[in-house]
Amino acid sequence: MLIGIPSLLGPDFLAILRGMGHGDEIAIVDGNYPAAEDARRLVRADGHTATDVLDAVLAVMPVDDFVEQAIFRASVKGDPALADPVHHEFEAICARRAPGRPVCALAGPDFYRRVKTAHAVVATSEPRLYANIIVRKGVIHPKAGSSP
Repeated sequence: MLIGIPSLLGPDFLAILRGMGHGDEIAIVDGNYPAAEDARRLVRADGHTATDVLDAVLAVMPVDDFVEQAIFRASVKGDPALADPVHHEFEAICARRAPGRPVCALAGPDFYRRVKTAHAVVATSEPRLYANIIVRKGVIHPKAGSSP
């Protein structure tokens, strides 16, 4: 156990997050997503929801602020204009953990292509459909006057 680290972020999960560089992406997917098929690196988060995993990841990982869009969600039936309640939950978590960073809806094929290029895919037990989100890692800016 560590102070300040969400308990669902186990050693292997933390190693994946720590190993990511600026611009790398992590996909958090629901229980229906073919994660093992699409993942370059697979993290199992069985027993956890996508919203809980997103909240834990954003508690320790900065979101990229060098690009306009750094957070992407799946769309209901592939239509970016549609949103389910889980998407509103994603938006609320992101607003709290990464203020000012919008959640962008992607059409089905665009979302699936992006997952396949992600640094890692986290497979959750989320039962809700379309409960999939991708986050692009940012940097931790040094404090003024600090040295390495």
